[in-house]
Amino acid sequence: MQVLVRDNNVEQALRVLKKKLQREGVFREMKARSAYEKPSEKRAREKAEAIRRQRKLARKKMQREGLLPAPKKAAVRTR
Repeated sequence: MQVLVRDNNVEQALRVLKKKLQREGVFREMKARSAYEKPSEKRAREKAEAIRRQRKLARKKMQREGLLPAPKKAAVRTR
């Protein structure tokens, strides 16, 4: 993973790096690996994650088809 530092702006480069790591799931994986997880807990967690993904996909599909109202858009902040 690579982040460019422009105009010696290290703070902005760090923010970009953290956002990229967050998207990749590095922080979540570090937390998961910090302690032992029993196989039964791992199965339960993975099953719950799969159910959550399926519900999210179904919800998005229903929104596209017009069966559910679309979520409200957040207000755009200007800098």
